[in-house]
Amino acid sequence: MAYRFLLVSLNIDVILGEVTIFERKQKLNEMTKGNHLGDAYATTLARIKAQKGSRSRLGVEALMWVSNSERPLRTGELCHALGVKIGSHDINCENIPTIRTVLACSLGLVTVEASSSTARLVHFSLQEYLSNNPSLFQSPHSMIAEVCLTYLNFKCVRELPPTLSSAPSTVPLVGYASSYWGKHIRRERMEGVSPLALGLLIGFEGHISSQLLLLRYHEDRRWWEPSFDKRGGPKGFTGLHGAAFFGIAEIVAALLAIKEWDINAADNMGRTALAWAAVGGHEDVVRILLQRKDAKADTTDIEYGRTPLSWAAENGHAGVVKLLLEREDVNPNSVDPGFGRTPLLWAAKNGHEGVVKWLLERDDINPNAVDTEYGQTPLLWAAEGGYGGVVKLLLERDDVNPDISDLSGETALELAASRGHTSVVKLLSPPKQVRPTYFRAPLSLSRRFAFHRRKPSPRHPTPPRNSN
Repeated sequence: MAYRFLLVSLNIDVILGEVTIFERKQKLNEMTKGNHLGDAYATTLARIKAQKGSRSRLGVEALMWVSNSERPLRTGELCHALGVKIGSHDINCENIPTIRTVLACSLGLVTVEASSSTARLVHFSLQEYLSNNPSLFQSPHSMIAEVCLTYLNFKCVRELPPTLSSAPSTVPLVGYASSYWGKHIRRERMEGVSPLALGLLIGFEGHISSQLLLLRYHEDRRWWEPSFDKRGGPKGFTGLHGAAFFGIAEIVAALLAIKEWDINAADNMGRTALAWAAVGGHEDVVRILLQRKDAKADTTDIEYGRTPLSWAAENGHAGVVKLLLEREDVNPNSVDPGFGRTPLLWAAKNGHEGVVKWLLERDDINPNAVDTEYGQTPLLWAAEGGYGGVVKLLLERDDVNPDISDLSGETALELAASRGHTSVVKLLSPPKQVRPTYFRAPLSLSRRFAFHRRKPSPRHPTPPRNSN
């Protein structure tokens, strides 16, 4: 309720800014109709910028951080972020503002959510206003990345044990900075950030940020446990792995120029830098790594026995799939031991039409591969998911069997019918001369199994699309 009163206060300031009774009545009428809320924000921002001393800078930067952060910032994180001085080598506790000061300098546009102790904008419409006025902040993502990297390079942060699973309360920004500095760089590039990134990545394996980054990666995918022993840290996750993870091509190229790397080195999940780039769909990084003559493009990870092509196909990264298929040493029919799926199966299961198209252009592709989990082919998975484009591509192949059934005895037609995918049913339906009763049988039969045929895997290794 507090934000409503604050919005009223902001509107009153705008109304009183008019000099005549007529103009004030006119402005009030506009406000009651919901018009010109932006005027209230513009007036308040002008007041923020008019504050004396560093209060103006603090208010504007608080708005910049809160409106451009990758996730809501806790109050301690925001205060430490605003207390970082670029070019410094360690934390200056005397330069960190209190949250009360930050809120005062933002003149009510930034508030604290009591239940989570996170800093938020006063209203969702303020986010829209700030997004529609990009000139309010100069290079916000570059500035945030620079602060994050400066913080991670602080002496007190470098001295932290690399096996900690959370940031100490004395350095609350470490968690956010570790997880998101690369994303901010990808959003907005600035030359001054590169030296700071390289300074962090050269000794990345022994830095706490490598551990926190991968723990966040697993947490975002809702995996119960990380695929490495967090007590020992993610050993082998080097700076090259980190740069490939974030997909920053310029940093990857700079790292390769600075020193000699084992480009095929695997971390303790068995992933190479190329594998991490493929997972994230970072086409430019994949291209740089594949230009190395010693690069192995078809290595399997320890975690799930999957290749870079398998991960790229599952996540729908068609450009990466195309690059990998150009390599003679890549097996397009590689099967992972966990689910028994080929790259084509993963792509069809998730409806990635562009990836399926590239894979089907290969003469050596197996379009009828069957996974070991449910006994499904690419056509069965695509039909069940309702991916008509993928189904059509598969049916155009003469060697695709449309009548094969899975371990539950259901065909592609039955799976599509039971899920209500009418457009896919039409693609799979026999010619019209077949008796109509034929069409009703799959629907009634498949309904019998629709809610009993399978249980979800307890720990699915599939990251969501566009993981990075």
